[in-house]
Amino acid sequence: MKVLFIGRFQPFHNGHLNVIKYILKNYSEVIIGIGSSQYKDISKNPFSFDERKKMIDNTLKFNNISNYKIIEIPDIHNPPKWVEHVLSISSDFDIVVTNNSFTKKLFEEKGYDVISTPIFGKGEYSGKEIRKKIKIDGEWESFVPKPAIEILKRIDGIKRIKNI
Repeated sequence: MKVLFIGRFQPFHNGHLNVIKYILKNYSEVIIGIGSSQYKDISKNPFSFDERKKMIDNTLKFNNISNYKIIEIPDIHNPPKWVEHVLSISSDFDIVVTNNSFTKKLFEEKGYDVISTPIFGKGEYSGKEIRKKIKIDGEWESFVPKPAIEILKRIDGIKRIKNI
C-alpha cells in the first residue's frame, strides 16, 4: 500500500524523517507531497521546491530509504477544491498520513482513509521553531538531519532566514 504524506518541509527536520520511517514500517511506499511548492524567500516558506526536494532526497538516501517519490503540490488557496487539486497531481495512494487537522478533515470529507502518526519530539520538531532558532543564533542543528544541514549551509539558508 502507498501512503501520501504532505508537508511544507521548511526545513526538512528529524520529525519528518521519523514520520517517514514510521510510515515505511507498515506500508510499501511513501509519496511525499511538498506543499506550498511555488513559494520561496518568504518567512513562512524560505526554501524553494528544489531546495526542499534536495534536503529530503539527500536525507533519505543517507538513511538508505529508497521506496519514496516526491511530488510538487502548489497552493491553490481554495480549500473545497484542494483535494481534487492534489489528486490531479497524484492519485496513486491508498491512505493519507497527516497530523494536520485541516488536511485530515479535507481528505476525510472526500472519503479517504487518513491516519495520524505519533508526534515525534513534540514542540521540538517544528519548522517554525527551527526557523526561529536559526534567526536568533539558537541551537537548531540537533533538530535537522545532517544531510539537510549540509544543504542549508550550501544554499546559504541560514543567512536567508535571518534576512527575511
